[in-house]
Amino acid sequence: MHAERTNGAEQGELIPLKVLVAGGFGVGKTTLVRSLSEIPPLLTEQAMTAASVGVDDADAVPDKSTTTVAMDFGRLTVDESLILYLFGTPGQSRFWFMWDELARGSVGAVVLVDLRRVDDCFPAIDYFDNRRLPFIVGVNRFPGADDYDVETVRDALALPPGCPLVWMDARDPASSRAALVALVEHALARTAVSN
Repeated sequence: MHAERTNGAEQGELIPLKVLVAGGFGVGKTTLVRSLSEIPPLLTEQAMTAASVGVDDADAVPDKSTTTVAMDFGRLTVDESLILYLFGTPGQSRFWFMWDELARGSVGAVVLVDLRRVDDCFPAIDYFDNRRLPFIVGVNRFPGADDYDVETVRDALALPPGCPLVWMDARDPASSRAALVALVEHALARTAVSN
């Protein structure tokens, strides 16, 4: 008796994919992981203290009282054959040394952007672009995000051709899920072209 194979996996076997959620400080990475995870997410948020004054620029997010100090982790079962493991990266530059470990084995990343603080997303865009790791850019719907059209934002971010750009709300599971779908489709399309 032989088992049928679907996309290289035995029928009924889950295919796990590791996805990163990256971007600058306070852009919504933890919120996205929290909104999508079907399990209680592992969050490494700590209260911001006086030690972060002058290190973390919280001016654009004055209500932010916590920050991720290691990573966030969540899980999302897409269907009977696909499960996504979500890893939220820390946004502050002092934690960027962790990105290489978090990126190992991932299929790609959603880079979140707050258009009020565009400069904060460049390290993540550069990181994934330089490593040729598939990524999409998710413009998180902070105030003013809808004031710009796609081409203006693409030009401001100097996105490589073919890099998907989506408007989303990290608080909304449907919106966040659509961003993940865009990433997986982008990663699959890049894999098909390179094979």
